[in-house]
Amino acid sequence: MIKKFSFLIGILLFGLHNGQQNKEQLQKQNAELKKQITQINSDLAKTRNESKLSIAYLSNINKKLTLREKVYNNTQKEKRFIEDDIYLRQLEINRQNKELAVLRKNYAEVLVNAYKNKGVQNKVTFILSAKNLGEAIRRVQYLKEYSDYQDKKAAEITDAANQIKKTIAQRQKSVADKQQLLIDQQKDLATINVERAQKEQLVEDFKKNESKLTAELKQKQVQSKALEGQIRSIIAEEIRIAKAEEEARRKAEAEKIRLAKIAAEREKARIEAENRARAEALERERKLAEAEAKRAEELAAKRAEEERKRTEEAARAEANARDEARKIAAAKASSEANARAKEAASKLAAAKAAEAALEKRKDDEKKAAETKAMTNFGVSTAAGNNFAENRGKLGFPVDKGQITHRFGRQPHPVFKNITEENNGIKISVPSGTRAKSVFPGSVSSVLANSDGTKTVMLKHGNYFTIYSNLGSVNVSKGQQVSAGTIVGTVGQDFDGSYTLDFQVWNGTTPVDPLGWVSY
Repeated sequence: MIKKFSFLIGILLFGLHNGQQNKEQLQKQNAELKKQITQINSDLAKTRNESKLSIAYLSNINKKLTLREKVYNNTQKEKRFIEDDIYLRQLEINRQNKELAVLRKNYAEVLVNAYKNKGVQNKVTFILSAKNLGEAIRRVQYLKEYSDYQDKKAAEITDAANQIKKTIAQRQKSVADKQQLLIDQQKDLATINVERAQKEQLVEDFKKNESKLTAELKQKQVQSKALEGQIRSIIAEEIRIAKAEEEARRKAEAEKIRLAKIAAEREKARIEAENRARAEALERERKLAEAEAKRAEELAAKRAEEERKRTEEAARAEANARDEARKIAAAKASSEANARAKEAASKLAAAKAAEAALEKRKDDEKKAAETKAMTNFGVSTAAGNNFAENRGKLGFPVDKGQITHRFGRQPHPVFKNITEENNGIKISVPSGTRAKSVFPGSVSSVLANSDGTKTVMLKHGNYFTIYSNLGSVNVSKGQQVSAGTIVGTVGQDFDGSYTLDFQVWNGTTPVDPLGWVSY
């Protein structure tokens, strides 16, 4: 029974701890969501005077409404956690009350027994009635432990009562939190209803101005198509020129390589002729050294054999002064022969090293002559650009902005009967925002659009980046730019918002910029 009771207590405490963690996590999420809502309200306040009938404005309203609903849903979850907490706290209070009742009952029994045996006389009699001193000491110890037991039980009752008070206070706090949460929920719900009505009014305003906005949108699409035609023509011409230049460069490079090889072969032949005589002389020296080394080895061997024979003869006969002198002379001759053999071997090694050094120097001179010839004839070794290698790592074309139109064929966010074909992405930005190059390159063209805006085309090898709907431009055709170079200031679109049209082209094919930039 006690084990089951302890198990239930463990489950209860675990439930309380887990619920508290989940509640805190939801509170952190709501704090972050509210921070985002505050930022959106700030953006809306900045663009309120520009135009409310813009996709960017409507998109922010929708985003804010979505965040509000997430906050409300999180609050609902938090309310359930609080209700679970209140329920579990009440279970804990019930359990603690039962424990307190048991403690009080046991303590009452202790008090009754103490009352029956009250008085100093009874205790003295109890001790003196012991049969011997040892039993008397044990009875004194018993009375002391019994008194301590009473104090302990009283303390347990006090602790249990304090614990119940603490749990009740925690439950009351949870109840108060729930009440405050319900008030916040009502406020959030009222705000959601107001903002939902604002959205519906905004959509209604769009529909009221549908004919005007549709006409302006179609006009913008016509302008975009015309701009696309210009872009395609410019890119096609750039590619044609690049191919012609590449073909001319390739032919010129091939001619340079041919002439350089001829010059290199001539220089190699000269080096070969110059080194041939030296090589022959070194070869003669080496052969002489080999012959001398061979003779020295044979002489050393002969002298060694003579010395061995004389040593044997001296061992067989009694040593005398003449034999001793002869022996010394033979040893000296052998030593000299060995020295000459070593000297001859050193000369041979030096001759071989000189031949190897000559061969290496000749090869080095030939390679240097070939490199010099290639350099003199201007053979190119330049590497191409690495735009493609930086896919997904390019910078964003503005410091801050919201993507309102994505790449490809997309339905209009409001007018469902209109489909937009986007060769890039459209980024809504605050007034005064400057567009910047996402990668080093050169300015291919600066185009003036029919609506008064401008377009900048940057070339990055076989790739192009397009920055359209610029109110002003900071670069000129042919200018070299680096990543982050300001190309112009974003202009106002027909709907009153400030929008950058950003595109990436691989040759004559537009690609999704979101696959290339990091944002």
